[in-house]
Amino acid sequence: MQTIICLDLEGVLVPEVWHGVAERTGIDELRATTRDIPDYDVLMKQRLKLLNENGLTVDLIQEVISKIQPLEGAQKFLNELRKDYEVIILSDTFYEFATPLMAHLNFPTLFCHELIIEEGVIKGYKLRMQDQKKHAVVALKNLKFNVITAGDSYNDINMLREADKGVLFRPPEHIEKEFPEFSVITEYTELREFIDKNVA
Repeated sequence: MQTIICLDLEGVLVPEVWHGVAERTGIDELRATTRDIPDYDVLMKQRLKLLNENGLTVDLIQEVISKIQPLEGAQKFLNELRKDYEVIILSDTFYEFATPLMAHLNFPTLFCHELIIEEGVIKGYKLRMQDQKKHAVVALKNLKFNVITAGDSYNDINMLREADKGVLFRPPEHIEKEFPEFSVITEYTELREFIDKNVA
């Protein structure tokens, strides 16, 4: 059975985008991510409210993102992984944000969402579907692929549960404690060993 690897993006391959936006703008509330707030709709409404209250445009956010580099070792890990496996990035980011990040990672396949933008202002967002990471894994399994996943946040848990094998990669301590059923890996060399070990 052929194996497909599904990886989260932020926290696994690149830093959290919204941390960069918070640092640039000085708005500490924008540091909140799916590591902190389990309900993605609640999180995005909070972000949009802060953006609109402070007059922050999509151009500013894209400028911040353009300067974000992959986590140390991530690019090499992903390049080597893609030589041996099909890899899909499953992320709850948006295509309007992701292009610079994908360029740094040599343009892997990415499934994510879309923003609703009017005159440079982010007015809303359009989810591909609710819990798209989980449903992507289910669909791949229905196509008879062996699916191995890695993520770090609340929005990755259903993806990890649906996979043939799932692992937490550098999660915050509270998520590690809340979901003890998953092994925790902190280095890319260990993650590659985990993947190779679980190929069907």
